[in-house]
Amino acid sequence: MSGIAQKLHKVLGDKGWLTGQDTNAYSRDWLDCYGMTPLGVARPADTEEVSAVVRLCGEANVVIVPQGGNTGLCGASVCGEAGGVILSLSRMTNVGLVDSDSGCIEVEAGVVLANLHAVLAEHSQMFPLHLGAEGSANIGGLIATNAGGSHAFRYGTMQDLVLGLEVVLPDGRIWNGMRAVQKDNAGYQLRRLFCGSEGTLGVVTRAVLRLFPAPQQRVTALLALPEPTALVSFATRLRASAGEFLNGLEFFNDTGVGLVLKHLPNVAFPLESHSPWYLLVELTTCSVDVPLDSILDALLVAGMESGEVTDGALAMSEGQRLAFWQLREEQPEGQRLEGRQLKHDLSVPPGSLGKFLAEADVICSDTIPGVLINPFGHMGDGNVHFNLTLPQQLSLSDDMLLVLTHRLGELISRLRGSFAAEHGLGRSKVALADTLRDPIERQLMKRIKLALDAKNIMNPGVGTNELT
Repeated sequence: MSGIAQKLHKVLGDKGWLTGQDTNAYSRDWLDCYGMTPLGVARPADTEEVSAVVRLCGEANVVIVPQGGNTGLCGASVCGEAGGVILSLSRMTNVGLVDSDSGCIEVEAGVVLANLHAVLAEHSQMFPLHLGAEGSANIGGLIATNAGGSHAFRYGTMQDLVLGLEVVLPDGRIWNGMRAVQKDNAGYQLRRLFCGSEGTLGVVTRAVLRLFPAPQQRVTALLALPEPTALVSFATRLRASAGEFLNGLEFFNDTGVGLVLKHLPNVAFPLESHSPWYLLVELTTCSVDVPLDSILDALLVAGMESGEVTDGALAMSEGQRLAFWQLREEQPEGQRLEGRQLKHDLSVPPGSLGKFLAEADVICSDTIPGVLINPFGHMGDGNVHFNLTLPQQLSLSDDMLLVLTHRLGELISRLRGSFAAEHGLGRSKVALADTLRDPIERQLMKRIKLALDAKNIMNPGVGTNELT
């Protein structure tokens, strides 16, 4: 072993320092698009070991790539060049006591989101972040990417759900910001700076998370709608008449439904007939006295009378509710099984969704004839997972795909949206950010990076290019 490898092995032991074939499961990203062979994988057991790893790597000028569940889609959690150290938080899985009175909990960065949900369910509490990868996504990774998910329009992203943080800085020092209050204006909000930093400013090791009482009532409906304008108008109606109860507002189209039903036989279609578009609506409340059924029924009647809604089904059991959500959550898997795909994670103001879908359809069809377009996502905040299935018989150049991505990015910018809604920049969107974002904004990001990581050892190449 090299000198640095010997030192890391001495600090971490056999369980905490992996080399050779033992690193394979950590070395490539979820899409198998990025990842160079690391020097090794460091698996520290506590914050002090994280600090030691970072300090030793800094002294040797060895690149560090923090890694959570490795479920990201932009290549940020694997090495961009050979010889770096992947720092996995997978052994740091302690969950603290549930503080129902204060509405918070302390957790280590390696806690899997689904496991946190299971713990909280026993205490009638909830952490309101849900996404397709919650069975493997770690809290540290969710913080590093400022994850949003399907409930962000009501509860916010991770920036809004993190009260306090503990972070190992690039020089190995430990910043203890483990406060447990929502209001803390004693200077810059450093905890928010690390949310969304993608492991480029430090390593999140612990967090204090906001909790909410588990809902006592829940009503869920799957609705059929004729066109995107109906999605926008009915969503506006829902926010106006049931906004304080609106907990889920997801949209998808029949193309995606067809792919799910084709490739996943365990998924059922609950409506009598198919429709161009669908809206998954969920209302929740902590009160047993609120007539949620009546509120949703009245809205559905109004939607059908206006022509915004053409069909619908109400979940009559928890099993049916989960089946509705499965139809939405399996959209990425259905498309993956269909073949070659190109993913875009975009956001527009919700009122501009119809305009975006119409113009994006033209852009894609003009650039790649025969492309299959499958937009779905979070209607409440305008987050569109604009995924494309590429024609198998068509040979596509990198230039063609680059042109398409930039044309979509320009459309998004014109609509005052974002080409990186919730997946981050990673390695895959740095050039796009350099092209489409204000140069001053990009320079500010580089200055922040330099101020905290002057040696540029923390995940270099993620979020920004060369630091000058």
